[in-house]
Amino acid sequence: MTAPFAALILAGSRAGVVDPVAAYAGVPHKAMILLQGTTLLARVATALRGAGAGRIAVSADHPAVLIEAMRLGLEVIPPAAGPSDSVARGFDVLGAPLLVTTADHALLKPEWVARFIADTPAADVAALLARRPEVEAAAPGTRRTWLRFADGSWSGCNLFWLATPQAAAAIGLWRDVEADRKRPWRIVRRLGPGLLLRYLTGRLTLATAIRHLGRRAGVEAAVVATPFGLAAVDVDKPVDLDLVRHLVDRPGPSSPHSC
Repeated sequence: MTAPFAALILAGSRAGVVDPVAAYAGVPHKAMILLQGTTLLARVATALRGAGAGRIAVSADHPAVLIEAMRLGLEVIPPAAGPSDSVARGFDVLGAPLLVTTADHALLKPEWVARFIADTPAADVAALLARRPEVEAAAPGTRRTWLRFADGSWSGCNLFWLATPQAAAAIGLWRDVEADRKRPWRIVRRLGPGLLLRYLTGRLTLATAIRHLGRRAGVEAAVVATPFGLAAVDVDKPVDLDLVRHLVDRPGPSSPHSC
């Protein structure tokens, strides 16, 4: 059984910017989208509680989200300028171990979180990723940003485990690479010409890249591969929302309800 942990749900918004998914769904904020009669924020919070989270906070400042957070019994931590700074602020309040995810992780299941924590090796920080075959088998036709390395193509799952106080240094690294998250070669470039050459010639594994990035920040960092392909599906675009609605409504053993 997973030991109690704290969790942070990122649900910030950019001032003056209308989120296209929220506009598409006709709600004031993406976290307020209804899926089978339940807001995305409520779905994520329920999954985290089911996985053993004893303390859950949401990083948000939109009035509608704040009201929903109060209804759900969540702590509220004001967001910072960007996701990494919001995580740093949340880490200061909640401490380690801390699980970080996003309010648009619409299909999140307690089993995915528990398996992630159980599979994480001894490390200060870990990220959950899914291999392309698992993602495409679970959600045919989904469009993802793939990180291509020698050990395959990967998609992030918006789940991060900050296991020790030293993980604060990894948040600083996150801040540095945030703008390049969809251009892995730029991230690898930070490791020096040797590893960049290995990446460009298809000889660098994702695990090696993350481990070296972590050590440059003074932490032990790890990649955890999930067997649950749907863990990589979030709601970034209107087409993602259509896909998620289809997935939760489809019958059979491959539906999210049975994953």
